Amino acid sequence: MYFTEQKINRILEELKKQRYPEVFQIQTYKVKKGDVQGGERPGLDDSLWDDFHRTDRWGGKDTHYWFRTSVTIPENFHGKTVVYRLETGREGQWDALNPQFLIYVNGELIQGLDVNHRETELSACALPGETYSIALYAWSGTTDGLVELRSELAVLDSETEKLYYNIKVPLEVAALLDAEDQRRINILKYLDAAVNLLDLRKPFSGDYTRTIQKANEYLENEFYGDYCDQNEITALCVGHTHIDVAWLWRLAQTREKAGRSFSTVLKLMEDYPEYVFMSSQPQLYQFVKEDYPQVYDKIRQRVREGRWEPEGAMWVEADCNLSSGESLVRQILFGTRFFEREFGVKNKVLWLPDVFGYSAALPQILKKSGIEYFVTSKISWNEYNKMPYDTFMWVGLDGTGILTHFLTTCSPLKKWYHPHTTTYNGDLSPDEIFGSWQRYQQKNLNNEVLVSYGFGDGGGGPTKEMLENGRRLQKGIPGCPKVKLGTSLSFLERLKEHILHNPKLPKWVGELYLEYHRGTYTSMARNKKYNRKGEFLLQDLEWLSTLNHVIDSGDGYPAEKINSCWQTILTNQFHDILPGSSIEEVYEDSQEQYL
Repeated sequence: MYFTEQKINRILEELKKQRYPEVFQIQTYKVKKGDVQGGERPGLDDSLWDDFHRTDRWGGKDTHYWFRTSVTIPENFHGKTVVYRLETGREGQWDALNPQFLIYVNGELIQGLDVNHRETELSACALPGETYSIALYAWSGTTDGLVELRSELAVLDSETEKLYYNIKVPLEVAALLDAEDQRRINILKYLDAAVNLLDLRKPFSGDYTRTIQKANEYLENEFYGDYCDQNEITALCVGHTHIDVAWLWRLAQTREKAGRSFSTVLKLMEDYPEYVFMSSQPQLYQFVKEDYPQVYDKIRQRVREGRWEPEGAMWVEADCNLSSGESLVRQILFGTRFFEREFGVKNKVLWLPDVFGYSAALPQILKKSGIEYFVTSKISWNEYNKMPYDTFMWVGLDGTGILTHFLTTCSPLKKWYHPHTTTYNGDLSPDEIFGSWQRYQQKNLNNEVLVSYGFGDGGGGPTKEMLENGRRLQKGIPGCPKVKLGTSLSFLERLKEHILHNPKLPKWVGELYLEYHRGTYTSMARNKKYNRKGEFLLQDLEWLSTLNHVIDSGDGYPAEKINSCWQTILTNQFHDILPGSSIEEVYEDSQEQYL
């Protein structure tokens, strides 16, 4: 059996290489540093721009560039699926700080590109001689130094890629199981039978293509069709990209990160009709509405289809220690009002996966605001004490309870901050789905866990690989929880129906304190002072404006101006701004906004 697994792995490596059998390297671009109005337009005169060759390098800290070129489909690409691929040499490094792009094809915004998302389809059936205008709006990232820009057209062999994932996903499940586990033995038996059908001696010959198809048919019928779907344990998985409104970058860059990430989500939705995505923070939607109206219109369409979940309640994912009670109420008021006005959606979930602790006042505020559920994962980052519960009733100061669920996504194969740390940036891999259930502490009450997956902070959200994993894991591979793709709200409503009246449902009374990120009560004191002064001034302004309106009914109440001021306060209560954990430039911006 050992050598069987080795053989399957070796063939899998070969299939991975054969996914892109033909490549045409792009040698030159026109480049201009800085912003250019209409830089995406095919007819733009770029004759005075500099030439950029494949061996050249570009970059600098927090800098923008435009790259433009035209590519023509070669004769040997006729009738094939052709993709555009891009690399900078930073692949495998942290996505949040590394180069990110918007790609325009023939003047149309297609998606974002980054270290995680490195290709986009140009044609499903290419015609030789067909020309595409490519424009890249590039952000260099926040690290010093220069990077590459290596790009190419490539043929994607869809049948080979399908077989690659059909084998890869169950093989990764098998690797999680004990050597004598019958489920592991069975998985390897099916995979071995599939690879024994292959003739790889001459790639893309008639025999190669025929046997690739035969192996796919065998796995889809015999393995996925007949053997799988035997697991009662499920993981509800929802695509997500956690974007910090400011942190190691300024608000201006957040606007771009939102545009890139949301456009990438929408592009993948075209190829994966089962893909469901959720995103919180109306402030991000407001940025996209203002800067990328065509993207915003597509988001609205996906919301109507039930594939995009605008949920989370608060205007931003706000700090819950320093924000006043009034501000917490306003966060929910402004957040829920935006989602209802823009999308017709009434929020029921407070989604705060990354906030540095949670006030005991929140359950009462949430219930009175019509919010029924609370979701986080941050308390798992505790330095010393592991929270004893993952699903429980959180009881606040006045005895009000709110049904709370902690994301348990983790992996037995990966090391994070502490042994009990979980994440809101899952990758929908078998090991993380397996680990999410393994880590869950309320198995006696519930047989389903919630997983949010996708790269955050400009990393573009879920990837093609994650969605391919999801397609196989939805079949219910024995040894791993069965994946369901859906909304966070659907999971929480099932959870409530299943356990709310169970006497064994645990309770946690009082503050949810985070044993990590200490110093957030004191760091950047000037910023904290301005927040508090702003809270006082706005409350005074509201009652004085009301008094003036009553006394002199001729003067209208300045609701629009007051709401605008509140939005500034609320945005700057984001959990990396108000606590003091952002870069200096963020506080230069916030000081200007406050004053």
